[in-house]
Amino acid sequence: MASSALALMGTASGAAAAPSCTVEYSVTNQWAGGFQGAVTVTNGGTALDGWSLGFSFAAGQVVGQGWGGAWSQSGAAVTVRNESWNGSLGTGAKAAAGFLASWTGTNPAPTAFTLNGTPCATVGVPTPSPTPTPTTPPTTPPTTPPTTPPAPVTGAPELGVSQNRFVDQNGAPRRLLGVNRSGGEFACVQGHGIWDGPVDDASIRAIAGWKANTVRIPLNEECWLGHENIKPEYRGAAYVNAVKDLVNRVLAHGMTPVVELHWTYGQYTGNSAGCADVHASCQKPMPNARYTPEFWTSVAQTFKHDRRVVFDLFNEPYPDRATPTAAQAWACWRDGGTCPGIGYEVAGMQDLVDAVRATGATNLVLVPGIAYANDLSQWLRYRPTDPAGQLAAAWHVYNFNTCATETCWNDTLAPVAADVPLLAGEIGENTCQHAFIDRVMKWFDDRDLSYLGWTWNTWNCNSGPALISSYDGTPTAFGIGLRDHLRALTS
Repeated sequence: MASSALALMGTASGAAAAPSCTVEYSVTNQWAGGFQGAVTVTNGGTALDGWSLGFSFAAGQVVGQGWGGAWSQSGAAVTVRNESWNGSLGTGAKAAAGFLASWTGTNPAPTAFTLNGTPCATVGVPTPSPTPTPTTPPTTPPTTPPTTPPAPVTGAPELGVSQNRFVDQNGAPRRLLGVNRSGGEFACVQGHGIWDGPVDDASIRAIAGWKANTVRIPLNEECWLGHENIKPEYRGAAYVNAVKDLVNRVLAHGMTPVVELHWTYGQYTGNSAGCADVHASCQKPMPNARYTPEFWTSVAQTFKHDRRVVFDLFNEPYPDRATPTAAQAWACWRDGGTCPGIGYEVAGMQDLVDAVRATGATNLVLVPGIAYANDLSQWLRYRPTDPAGQLAAAWHVYNFNTCATETCWNDTLAPVAADVPLLAGEIGENTCQHAFIDRVMKWFDDRDLSYLGWTWNTWNCNSGPALISSYDGTPTAFGIGLRDHLRALTS
C-alpha cells in the first residue's frame, strides 16, 4: 500500500487566509492496471459551506468512478467536490472520498493539492514509495477443485466469496444457517430500550443450541448515529457499544453476526408507506443520501478489522412501489439520486458499497433485491460494482410474497445462485406452522444455499413469524420446523 500524509496551507482569493487543512491520501488496493484510492481532508480553519479538493496525477492515472463526492478529471488534474449531504465542513471536521482508477508503469501519489481552487503549500511530503508489484485483481479461483478439500475452520469464519459460494479463510465452503434477532431496529426509536428481550450470554447460547451458525442483527441508523429524536440512553455510543457487545457474544458462540440496516430516515407517504414519519420509525422504500452512507461508513470503520462480521446493506427495498416502471425501480435501487415517487434523495446500493469500501473494509457485503427483497429478477443486470469482489445476493420470502413458489425460484433465484452466493436473509410464514418454510429449506438445501429464520423473538406467531415462546429457546409450532431441520443438518 502506498500512503502519504500531507498538511496543506494557503491563502484564498478574496479572503485573509484560506482554511488550513490536512489531507491523507492512500492506495488501499492495487492490481495489474488498476487501483482503489482514498482521500480524507480535515478542515483546520474556518467552517466551509461547500468544498472542492484538487490534485494531479503524475503518471497518467485515470479515475474511473468515485464516491463521497462528485469526481471529475481533465488531463492529469482531478477534482472532487462535495455532495449535497456533505458540503458543510466545520472546523476540525473531516470529509472522506474514494475512487477507482487505472494506471500503467508506476503509480506515484500526488504531491500537491488545492482547497477550494487555491493552491496550498505542502509540508512533509515523503518521497513516493515504489509502486507495489502488480497483482491480479480479485477474481474467483479456478473451477478445478483441489486434490484435498480444505478443512473448514472451527467457530465463526472470516467469510469471503468464491465463485457462487461463501467460503472461510481456508477456502472451505460455508452455508449461513440460523435466525434473525429483531429488536435493535425498533426498540430504541420507540423509546423502550435498545433490544427487545434479553441478549445476554444465555439467550445467545440458546440460539447456538438450535445448531444455528448465523445471527442477523437488524439496526436503526438514527440510533447508531445518535440523533436527538432518540432518548440519550439509547443512542450514539450507548447503542453502538450494545451492538458491539452483541456481535462479540455471537462470535464467542462460534456464529457469524450479520449487521443489517433495517429502519432509516426519510419521509415517504406514497404507495405501501409504513409510516408518515421522517424519522427512522418504519421500513422506508430506499435508504437516504443524507445519513445512510454516513451510517455505513461508521459501521464499516467499527468492524472492518474483523472479517467474521458480515454487512447487510438494507433490509427490504421497495422502490418498485413508488416508481412507474421496473426499469426505473432497478435504476433507483442501484444508482439512487432523485427517484420517481420518493420525496427524498436516495442512496443507491452502489453508494452504500462505495461507502463501505472507502473505509478499507473488505468484509462480505449482502445486497438485497427489490419488492421487499423478494424480487431478484434483475439483480445480476443491475448489481453494484465491488472493487473487493465480495458481494452476495440477499432475498426474503414469506408465504404471502409474490415469489413464493418453486417455479418462481427456479426462474429468478437459480440464475442468481449460479453466479453469486445467495442468502435467504428472512424466511417465514404467518400460519404459526412450518409447511411453507419446509419447502423453502428443501429448495435451498438441494442447492447448498443459505437461509435464516424470522425471528428469534417471543411474539405471537399467529400475528407474525416468531420462532420462540421463551428466550431459553423453547420453540413455537413454527419454530419447531426450523430448529429440528437445523439440528438434522448437523447430526
